Amino acid sequence: MSAEIGSAGVPASHDRKPLYNEDAERGVLGAILLDAQKVYDFCIEKQITAESFYGRAHQVIFAAMQDMAQALRPIDVLTLADRLSAQGKLNEIGGTAYLNHLLDAIPTAAHAEYYIDMVRQQHLLRRIVDCSRNSEQECYTSDEDADHVLSKVEQDFFSISENRHGSMLPWKPAVKQTMELIEHIKLTGKGISGIPTGYTDIDAMLLGLHNEELIVLAARPSMGKTSLAMNIVEHVVLGRTDNQPRPVGIFSLEMSREQLVMRMLSSRAEVPAHRIASGQITPTNHGLLAQAADILMKAPIFLDDTGGLEILELRSRARRMKKKHGIELFVVDYLQLLHAKERSREGRQQEIAFISGSLKNMAKELKVPVLAVSQLNRAPEAREREGKPRLADLRDSGAIEQDADVVCLLYRPSKYKDDNKGDASNGGGNAPEENPNVAHVNIAKQRNGPTGNITLTFRDEIMRFENYKAQVAYGQETDRTPEREA
Repeated sequence: MSAEIGSAGVPASHDRKPLYNEDAERGVLGAILLDAQKVYDFCIEKQITAESFYGRAHQVIFAAMQDMAQALRPIDVLTLADRLSAQGKLNEIGGTAYLNHLLDAIPTAAHAEYYIDMVRQQHLLRRIVDCSRNSEQECYTSDEDADHVLSKVEQDFFSISENRHGSMLPWKPAVKQTMELIEHIKLTGKGISGIPTGYTDIDAMLLGLHNEELIVLAARPSMGKTSLAMNIVEHVVLGRTDNQPRPVGIFSLEMSREQLVMRMLSSRAEVPAHRIASGQITPTNHGLLAQAADILMKAPIFLDDTGGLEILELRSRARRMKKKHGIELFVVDYLQLLHAKERSREGRQQEIAFISGSLKNMAKELKVPVLAVSQLNRAPEAREREGKPRLADLRDSGAIEQDADVVCLLYRPSKYKDDNKGDASNGGGNAPEENPNVAHVNIAKQRNGPTGNITLTFRDEIMRFENYKAQVAYGQETDRTPEREA
């Protein structure tokens, strides 16, 4: 009688054989008994664990081998039998006779790599099946909405994918690739090895935004952190620095799509936002806005303005965006508006710690830089008259400082001008602090480079940051800036 066939063209569940290869499992264990040092190390490289084996006896044996390897004890039939006996598990696996059977079943350890790969493949298939079953169960029992269930399912499957390769990477190719990067920098004469931000001094210190890095841009409210992030986005998508436009994905949890586009149009056209909002648009303003709209419509920007996103859902959307559009930079505005239901009961600090760690993992997973905007607490206002922020002022959790590869603290002295008025420490009339348009970006942390303070010019009426030039006096509304690019 033929086997019953399911809707997917595969045998019905009661006719399916377990996903394992007993001979391969015995081959791996026998090879370790023959040549423990070589074969066990290869198992570790391929991320073989006790759970990689299907048979219960094989799981117990490999777990004992792991304990012995960590204790730097030799592994052979006698020492392994002694270990299992001490654990009270020798009879459970069939006694010393079964260990001798494993040793006799394989004449040489030469084919150990082949057996190990077979065990790994079968374990991977079992994990896929388990995830599928858990996903089906989640669909029928979860009280959460379908989007959240989908994000959890995608994360479960990705956790299988990201761990399926060994952790050992060839050293020679790594050195070769790094030297190729050095040669490229030497030939081009540009020290920027990452994505240029469009700001000369920032790029000189950071050397661009690098793949797999989490860059945190933090400030108190109304300092212009969203404006700076969007200015960087504009520079990147238009290839302003290196004539190489790059697609950018934006998750705007605070501002709507319309608000963000309005801000970018105002900044690009250099038409004050209040003129647009009040309808005081001159023919010249209208022409500039039309030109800006034409440029931005062609820019590879992909915007998601869903509010109150779960971090798992954000990572799920980022994966799809990356796969579909080839995103080279993600911007999250802003970190404290994200949520993590599974950690919310542990307190806000633990929730934020989980979120910041997830953003760092997202950067590594997708191999792109992630620029996350963050809030600062009130400490800068209470501590100093100039409001200079510190790393410790990152709001809700010290984990943000720990997870970030780069932390940029933005502040504008003019916001505290009433406190600073008449302060001789600010210097004479040419001091930057006396220019109300001066902004500072303090690179407070850089894992792979220097730290220090950078001065920018902020044109408040059009919410635009520019490279600082002391000889140029800003502060008046104009339709064009001296630094305007064609």
